[in-house]
Amino acid sequence: MASHVTVIGTDLRRATVKVTPGTYMTDVLQEACKKLGLPADKYLLKHKQKNVDLSIVWRQAGLSPGAKLELVQKSKTPSAVSVALQLPPPESSVTPNGRLVEKLPSDLSVWQVLRQFESGNASQGKNLNLTARGVANIDTGAKSGSGQLYYETPVLNIMGRELASFSDFQKTLSQLGYNSGSVLMRLSFRLTEKTLYEAMSEISQHFPDVETPRKEPTTASSASTAMPAPTLESEDTAKEPSESTAPAASTEQSHSVGGDTMDVDYPGPSDPLQPVGVFQAPTGTTPAAALAAVSETDFSPTVAHAQLHQIRLQQASQNKRLLSDKELEDRANAEKARLASVSSVAIKVRFPDNTSAQWSFGPEATGALLYKAVRSVMAHDSQPFKLVLPGTRTIITNSDNADYRLVHNYKLTRNVLVNFIWDSTVSVDVRKQPFLKGSIAQQAKAVQVPDIPQEADDSKESGRAVQPSKPESNDRTERVAKKLPKWFKLPGKK
Repeated sequence: MASHVTVIGTDLRRATVKVTPGTYMTDVLQEACKKLGLPADKYLLKHKQKNVDLSIVWRQAGLSPGAKLELVQKSKTPSAVSVALQLPPPESSVTPNGRLVEKLPSDLSVWQVLRQFESGNASQGKNLNLTARGVANIDTGAKSGSGQLYYETPVLNIMGRELASFSDFQKTLSQLGYNSGSVLMRLSFRLTEKTLYEAMSEISQHFPDVETPRKEPTTASSASTAMPAPTLESEDTAKEPSESTAPAASTEQSHSVGGDTMDVDYPGPSDPLQPVGVFQAPTGTTPAAALAAVSETDFSPTVAHAQLHQIRLQQASQNKRLLSDKELEDRANAEKARLASVSSVAIKVRFPDNTSAQWSFGPEATGALLYKAVRSVMAHDSQPFKLVLPGTRTIITNSDNADYRLVHNYKLTRNVLVNFIWDSTVSVDVRKQPFLKGSIAQQAKAVQVPDIPQEADDSKESGRAVQPSKPESNDRTERVAKKLPKWFKLPGKK
C-alpha cells in the first residue's frame, strides 16, 4: 500500500516523497534531496530527534504514514563501519567461517570495499580475485581450451538488496545507509555476456581513480595479466608469455645489481643465517644493571623536571581536535617513508638458558627467515617454539608472506630483543639440556657491560639549584616576623 512522507530541509523547504513497504529509507533521502536540489551524500534523516536507519525499508522503520522527517547535515569526517563479507565456495575456505571482517570508512564505494578485501589484509595474507574473474566459454562449439574468456561479475546481497551492476558498485556505504555499526554482504558470482577485455575497459571507465594501476590494456592478453589472475576453467591462459618471462628478467636484473653492490661495498657472509654475535649466559644471579654504582642524586628531581611536568600537565588539560583526513594521510605517508629508509635491523634473540645470539637482516626479511636463523643455532632444531616481541604478546609469524616482514609489518626499525619461548609440547629433558649447538657455543662471548661515565653535578653551573627547604623557611619566618606589629605577635614571643 503506497503512502508518503514529508521531508523538511534545513531552510524549512518541504518535499513530499511517495513510499511503499519495500522502499529503502536511503532512497527516500535521495529522492528528497533531488527535489530540494541538495547533495544526498551530505545529509541524514531524523525523526523526533532520532536518526533514521537509512539501510532498512519503510515497513521496518516504524514510521506512520505522512510522517515528517528532518533533513540534517552529517559530519564531514567519515565514520567507521564494520563490513563482513560472506564468501561463496570455494573462496569460503580462506577463513574458518567463510567470512572476512574489516573496519572501513563509510565514504568507500562498494567497488573499493571489494578491492580492499582482495588485498589480503583481511584474508590472512591470501589474495583473492573478486573483481577480475574470467571464465572460458566453450559452448560455441570450439574445442576445449580455446574458448573466449567472459567476465564473471560479483553480485552482493545486502539485507535482500541486490547489487550487480557497475553503477550499483559506485555507491558508497553511506549512500546505502551505513554510516556506523556493521553490515553483512553476501557475495556470489554471475557469468555475463561481456568478454573479459570489454569488462576491464568498462571498469576503468566507471572507476578511474581506483583502477589506475590496473588500467593499461591494449590487447586481450595484456588486460588479463595487468589485473589479478582471473579464475579460469581452462588451461590455455595459464601459461602466458608475459607471466613467464617477466619474473626471469627481474631476477636477472636483481642479480646484476646485487653483484655490483657486493663487489663494491659489502662482502657479506656466505651464510645469511650465520649470527653476527653469540653471547654467553650471565654468571651471577644478580642483573649487571643492579651492580652498577649509582649516585643518590640521580634520583633527585631538578627544577627542569618540575617545569617539564607542568608543561605536560598544561598540554594534557587542553582540548585537542581530531586529525583531519589530510593530516592522517600525511602521517601515514611519513610512517611509510620512515620504514622505507631502514636499510637493516639488528635482532637479538634471548634463549631459555639466558644465552643469546644476534643477527642483522635487511628490510625485506620475513618472520620465516628469523625462525630459520634461530633453528640454525639450536641443538634441538626440530622442537617447536615461538618468538615473541618484548613487552607485548605479539608472536612473530613463521611465514614467507610479504605481510610478515620484520621492518614494514612488525615495525622493527631499531635494535630489538626478541624472546624465545618453547612450545608447551616440548619435554622437560629437552628444556634442561644446553640450547646452543657445540660449534656455536664455542663462539659465545661474555656480555660486556659498558661503563657509564660519571657526569659532574651541573647545579652550580646552572645556578638554579634548589636550596634546602628548612633554612629557607626559617629566614622567611624571621623576615615576616620583623614586619609584623607587636600586637599581632603570638603570646610567649618576645
